[in-house]
Amino acid sequence: MKQTAPSAATAPEPPRMMGVREAGALPTEQVLQALGGTAGGLSTVEYQARRERFGPNAVRSHGAHALPVLMRQLRSPLLVLLAVTAIASFFLGERTDAVIIGVILAVSVGLGFFNEYRAERSAQALHDQITHRVTVLRGGEAESVDVVELVPGDVVELRLGEVVPADIRLISATGVQCDESVLTGEALPVGKSVEPVPSGSPVAQLSGCALMGTVVTAGAGRGVVVATGAAAEFGRIALSLGAHHPETEFQVGLRRFSGLLVQVAAVLTGGIFVVNLVLDRPLLDALLFSLAIAVGISPQLLPAVVSTSLAAGSRQLARRKVLVKRLLCIEDLGDTEVLFTDKTGTLTEGRIEFMRALGPDGSANDDVLLLGLVCSDEAVDGNPLDAALWQSPGASRDAVERYERLAVLPFDHRRRLTSVLVDTPAGARILVTKGAPEAVLERCPGAPKAAAAVLETEFAAGHRVVAVATRSATGPPPLEPSDERDLTLCGFLVFSDPPKASARTALRRLAGLGVTVKVITGDNPSVAARVCADLGLPPGDVLTGADLDRLSDADLAERLPGTTVFARVDPEQKARIVRAQRAAEVDVAFLGDGVNDALALHAADVGISVDSGTDVAKDAADVVLLEKDLQVLADGVVEGRRVFANTIKYVLMGTSSNFGNMFSAAGASAFLSFLPMLPSQILLNNLLYDTSQLAIPTDTVDAEQLERPSRWDIGLIRRFMLVFGPVSSLFDFVTFAVMLQVFHAGPVLFRTGWFVESLATQTLVLFVIRTRRSPFYRSRPSVPLLTATLAVVAAGAVLPATPLAGELGFAPLPGLFFFVLVLMISGYVVLVELAKRWFFRTLPATPVRRARVEGYRTHRRAARFSSAARPAVPRNR
Repeated sequence: MKQTAPSAATAPEPPRMMGVREAGALPTEQVLQALGGTAGGLSTVEYQARRERFGPNAVRSHGAHALPVLMRQLRSPLLVLLAVTAIASFFLGERTDAVIIGVILAVSVGLGFFNEYRAERSAQALHDQITHRVTVLRGGEAESVDVVELVPGDVVELRLGEVVPADIRLISATGVQCDESVLTGEALPVGKSVEPVPSGSPVAQLSGCALMGTVVTAGAGRGVVVATGAAAEFGRIALSLGAHHPETEFQVGLRRFSGLLVQVAAVLTGGIFVVNLVLDRPLLDALLFSLAIAVGISPQLLPAVVSTSLAAGSRQLARRKVLVKRLLCIEDLGDTEVLFTDKTGTLTEGRIEFMRALGPDGSANDDVLLLGLVCSDEAVDGNPLDAALWQSPGASRDAVERYERLAVLPFDHRRRLTSVLVDTPAGARILVTKGAPEAVLERCPGAPKAAAAVLETEFAAGHRVVAVATRSATGPPPLEPSDERDLTLCGFLVFSDPPKASARTALRRLAGLGVTVKVITGDNPSVAARVCADLGLPPGDVLTGADLDRLSDADLAERLPGTTVFARVDPEQKARIVRAQRAAEVDVAFLGDGVNDALALHAADVGISVDSGTDVAKDAADVVLLEKDLQVLADGVVEGRRVFANTIKYVLMGTSSNFGNMFSAAGASAFLSFLPMLPSQILLNNLLYDTSQLAIPTDTVDAEQLERPSRWDIGLIRRFMLVFGPVSSLFDFVTFAVMLQVFHAGPVLFRTGWFVESLATQTLVLFVIRTRRSPFYRSRPSVPLLTATLAVVAAGAVLPATPLAGELGFAPLPGLFFFVLVLMISGYVVLVELAKRWFFRTLPATPVRRARVEGYRTHRRAARFSSAARPAVPRNR
């Protein structure tokens, strides 16, 4: 019989994505059927086909894009106005000036573009190093994959502390709760189940679904991916909001500094324009000259210098295993004054080893080890204490498998317990609970008195202890927290985690940098205090979570200076400690890697996590360490301070010298019968000077500048400008006198002499201003900075003798001029050195702290929280 092809109506439908509302209203079996998947996951072949069809699980690409960078270079109103003026000059016959100004503007924009684009490429490279993984079932086997590899139909495991990587319809759920505030605004975690909800239910009521970007705060579960990337609920919202980032305090300082320059430029340019009109100079010449003055007083390449410094700093930090998620956070890292850190893996080796199982009286008891294994998770990515149990010589999988597990009540950070309901080999049904000794003993009426002495002995030795208790049970699953009652203490599991050998040196180094280290841990206070004492960190007072509950915010603020260890604290208490410390007007960094650290990471000025940490911790952090080591963190603090110190060098140098030059130009234009320098010459002078300063990010920084955080101080910058600007102008006026009285210079020769002198003095004086020490003798510049500076001075001196001199309005200078120039440079350097010593000697004893910008704080915390889904919406590669 002739066979016919199946009709379109009977052909299997191709796989598709499902809206999470649609999936939430259907039973899980129907969802799997609609997605063409199974509870055991996709086959490798099917996965590859779906990856080709749906693409990566990513909302947007985080790559560097040239066009937006170029557009940012053109945002300066002064540059736009100069470009318009250059066009007008061209059509009014001043074509040489128009071409020169156009070329200079192009070079200026090109330099800014090159450096910022390079910085963005560096940021992209760092972003690509931060990966997030999820456990997925493929062909019935569990494997760990990058979240970008997920496709609709994949079956994934959800565990405590993970960011949900896609929109997921739950297949199984044991005590699962998700923090959905990033999507719904609901502050409390939402309980999850596998039951469908009524059709048309809003997102906030989809209890059978886990949504991309939300955080698993309790329990464990399994689900099927129904939508990925931009098709997920969070993805659609993220695309509609764009990728706006709030300002960091570093940017706030830059903006305030720019405001200062605008005020000065407005006064000078307005005055110069009026003076030139009064002197009956051509309107176009007066306009061009005034605009050139406005551009000349501003450090045009400040964004390029900042981005170059930050990019160089990020590359240096990456080599030292520190990844900065946003380049501008480097400066915030350098501001750190108080560091809160967890204990495990930071102050200790982080290699937890099982030591022994003890009965309540302290005697050896292997039954306690068996019960601990029954109440544990053998998963590779599970609890490290559980992993240590399974790796111990006494662990017997055969013995554990004889217990039939009926229900699990997963660990959470409030109860600090894990419980399982099991049927024993003898046929009895029991509840096994293990967890923090204090939490277990609270639920064990009549616990032996000897147990307290056993615990005290182990804690005093610095050991970690887990208590195990049981009771008979008759009820069926599921388990509830209320079932953890009337327990009988079986004994203790003792673990070792010795202090890290390098931690003592790192703590001394941080102390030398002015960073106070405090420990926040969920461990026992005696254990934490012992570790601190072993490392030479005086614990001072020790506060527990119970102590914190009894303290008001004012009382906590009083206790903070004398307290180094905070133990047995929950996530909200960690965040409260951080906020209280920040209220004391110091910059706070928090280092943590668990889901219970996310709130504190949000609350800190700088959140720091590690590459091995939970997804939610890495996303809440500004900085990710590839190695959990305080030495690595100290490197980051030093680099942040170095970047800021070099940025301030350019700011102080540029504002003072440019202000002096423009002040000189304003004075000269008032008594000369011609413009003291052509607009194109002013711009060329400024461009050559700024080009030499692009090497500042490579400069060495004096050790004393790294010992304490530095601050944006607009008052200091203003004073510096008003002191050193006139010193520069003094030698400019000496140059005017020499050119007019000694060389009887006309307009062309006058402009040439002042161009060469102003470029040489303002560039070479950098070697004096770059340090508070004696220049060259006690503080040497970097080779690139020395080379760039001398090259620019040489270029300026040779330029009038080149074929370009005529086009630029220059004339050759007599040999005697260079002899006088050397004398003036020497006198200028000496006078600036004397002024520098006087200036810094008369600074206020207590520097002005930067203002706290509440808007910045609020928006930054909100942006951090909304970024909690970044692993779920990772970059395209």
